[in-house]
Amino acid sequence: MRNEALVGYLLHQRPYQEKRALYYLFSQQHGVIHGVGKKGAPLFMPLQLFATGKRDLKTFSQINIASQDTTQADSVQKDGVQKDSAPAVLEAVPYANISGQHQYAALYINEILWRLLPTEDPMPVLWQHYQISLQQLKQPLSNSELRLCLRQFEQYLFTELGFTLTLTHDNVEDPIEPDCTYRFLPDVGLLPVLVHNEESEHLASKSGQTVFKGADIIEMARLGITEQTLNHWSKLHRNLIDHLLDYQPLQSRLLWQQQQRYQ
Repeated sequence: MRNEALVGYLLHQRPYQEKRALYYLFSQQHGVIHGVGKKGAPLFMPLQLFATGKRDLKTFSQINIASQDTTQADSVQKDGVQKDSAPAVLEAVPYANISGQHQYAALYINEILWRLLPTEDPMPVLWQHYQISLQQLKQPLSNSELRLCLRQFEQYLFTELGFTLTLTHDNVEDPIEPDCTYRFLPDVGLLPVLVHNEESEHLASKSGQTVFKGADIIEMARLGITEQTLNHWSKLHRNLIDHLLDYQPLQSRLLWQQQQRYQ
């Protein structure tokens, strides 16, 4: 690409030389793009910039905060230039009205994206859901609402990555039985576990496995991600995220745990 106009959100940055930074940008046009640009780009705000380069590492220039209209697909011309809208002056506003515990949730979303998404693979649907999630995180949310926001976004991410969670049948296509217990393996699915009912609730803590009662799985499939099923979905999603990350720790999760420890 040569001086191509992009709209996107900064996911992650690292120092690069004295006055520049290495940016991981989630762009509307090309998905995640790596580039080098002037320091000072903020998190969680739509950015307008130009990218140049044939290799994996681009050069970013003229980085500005975009107007909200810029992020709407119907207001962008074919050449990527915004109609009748001037970009805002770049300011160092790192959290853009996302405050408190919501900051850790937004950092978590950013981290799983830049660590899991392939580079230069357009994902316009996920990009739109990312914008929606950021807008939700700028609102007052209860703890349950915050967790629902994260679980719903994770589900969109899994879909983009090609992971479809089947909750109506086990790994050999037998229907889920409410009185059975199942172990979840990301690459296999749900496996029946031969244990007594009174032992099933202790199996996960004893073995470190992700175990569900059949009745809970049926409820998850019937209701989807709701407050009633939230704890079960959180357990399932965490197992899958950890698997996709090859069980490497998430820095945003560690920051959240430290924050909770000192409250």
